[in-house]
Amino acid sequence: MVQLASIGGPEDLQPLRPEDLDDLATQIRTFLVEQVSRTGGHLGPNLGVVELTLALHRVFASPTDRIVFDTGHQAYVHKLLTGRHDFSGLRQEGGLSGYPSRAESPHDIVENSHASTALSWADGIAKAHQLRGEDRHVVAVIGDGALTGGMAWEALNNIAAGPDRRLVIVVNDNGRSYAPTIGGLAHHLSTLRTTRGYERFLDWGKGVLQRRGAPGRLAYEALHGVKKGLKDVVAPQGMFEDLGIKYLGPVDGHDIAELEHVLRRAREYGGPVIVHVLTRKGHGYAPAENDSADHFHAVGVVDPETGQPLAASGTGWTSVFSDAVVELADEHPELVGITAAMMIPVGLHRFAAKHPERVFDVGIAEQHAATSAAGMAFAGLHPVVAVYATFLNRAFDQVLMDCALHRAGVTFVLDRAGVTGDDGASHNGMWDMSMLAMVPGLRLAAPRDGATLCAELAEAVAITDGPTVLRFPKGAVPADIPAIDTLGGAAGSSGGSGPGAVDVLYREGPSDVLLVAVGAMVGTALDVAARLTARGIGAQVIDPRWVLPVPDAVLDLAAGHRLVVVIEDNLVRGGVGSVVREHLAGRRIDVPVRTFGIPSTFLDHAGRASVLDQIGLTAVTISDEVIQDITPRAADVSAFRPRAG
Repeated sequence: MVQLASIGGPEDLQPLRPEDLDDLATQIRTFLVEQVSRTGGHLGPNLGVVELTLALHRVFASPTDRIVFDTGHQAYVHKLLTGRHDFSGLRQEGGLSGYPSRAESPHDIVENSHASTALSWADGIAKAHQLRGEDRHVVAVIGDGALTGGMAWEALNNIAAGPDRRLVIVVNDNGRSYAPTIGGLAHHLSTLRTTRGYERFLDWGKGVLQRRGAPGRLAYEALHGVKKGLKDVVAPQGMFEDLGIKYLGPVDGHDIAELEHVLRRAREYGGPVIVHVLTRKGHGYAPAENDSADHFHAVGVVDPETGQPLAASGTGWTSVFSDAVVELADEHPELVGITAAMMIPVGLHRFAAKHPERVFDVGIAEQHAATSAAGMAFAGLHPVVAVYATFLNRAFDQVLMDCALHRAGVTFVLDRAGVTGDDGASHNGMWDMSMLAMVPGLRLAAPRDGATLCAELAEAVAITDGPTVLRFPKGAVPADIPAIDTLGGAAGSSGGSGPGAVDVLYREGPSDVLLVAVGAMVGTALDVAARLTARGIGAQVIDPRWVLPVPDAVLDLAAGHRLVVVIEDNLVRGGVGSVVREHLAGRRIDVPVRTFGIPSTFLDHAGRASVLDQIGLTAVTISDEVIQDITPRAADVSAFRPRAG
């Protein structure tokens, strides 16, 4: 019997017998459940592609043949079959990435986990191979959910223009992305699945009738006519073959022999081919199969026997938003929700459960989501578009030209803002404030706790003359942090709330350092302030609440301090600190500004706390550097004032 540990690369799969492959598939599933349950990770998608990945590596010769995964979270089995068996540090600092990684293996091509990109990668690679005269195949493994992204169809249009390029598109169709796949494409693929049933019915009927001899021929022809009529009505593969791309399938994604047969046909075709593979997310692991929400798409540390979480977590930011948006929806019938194939991860599922007709899942299509929202706002609704912060990058032009230019009252809620850690470079939500700071008329809020999240969301949906953004991090919400004073704010607003209001959270000693804390960094800023005060340096901590545009009260306070320190979980370049510095210069206020944030580099996967420590975004590092900044500027020792006693 073959052992998983003996598989050091795809070449070790070639001599295996069918029964060896079935046993190996079972071992892989057992390994994945045991290992991922200890570390957390994307379990369900990988359980669903075990046989498919085995077949791919037996038919194609990676890395000579290029295999591109979209999205990369379905590449755990690929890692195992290419010699990476140590999953003990999966998604942890120093361990395996949760996505393909060029640093790990020459078998890995595309590292980012943003969906719908693999076909464009594959098109570019295939064109390069052809121009360089290289005899290689390119295989793009793309989920049916990722096919809802517009970029995938732009790529298909170009792939079809190269009829002699060796490019195989494997559509891993499990009917889901995070949630069930929606829209016209989902209906089309459903038709394809059904049609495969007719094919098998015809094959069965043909065998029965032929065994009964010639008298059955007329019946068989009638059966064939029924099948042809059905195909004429639904024309299932027409969408693809009309583009000029050969269609094969559907094929059972858990039958290795059938998969290999179809993949070999695709390999020998000599041009672009779509292989439609039917898989089941979470296959072979009962807790995942029985999980109706997302079939264990991503899990934390769980009991491998039951799939139940082993550690209780505190209330998360997403959960607070989820409850808050439902309350607002009850009060505002014009409020609607939009999600890009992530109903549960971004917290719109409760809104959808209570008001199903007012929540729209547009598939993995952030660009469409933003412009569709602008259209809804024009027609009298107020859309709340909830996405991960990193995924708003894909819709920047639509935020700028469709929402901001048209002063559309659309609220974008950005989950997982700042450093997220475990998922690596492509998932850190570290670009949004730098990107959005240049958008005219856009207002951005960064809540520090659950109470300010609820208040700022309500303020956002009350704004109808331009786009608003609310951003918050991944993880548990801290205890509410009350303000000791509030400055500025919109005229006539209750308690000085709304855009322009600035909460004062700490004020001790003379006006030495003004700490401008952005959202989730408030706790760090308060810690810094306490450390400064203990060293005799006066400190004041403020939360601008609506950090863009910079409130006038921030600039007024800055003018009365010796040093302004901005702490943000966003790029230093172009972020809130940069805007504060620019505005102070515009007012000719000569006060130095020091910004602590994220450097302009891609961050390796590690826990959030570890990443923050590596980049110096901790209270210890910040306070030490601030003390060094301000102490040399003292005209005498009075600038360094030890506390009495």
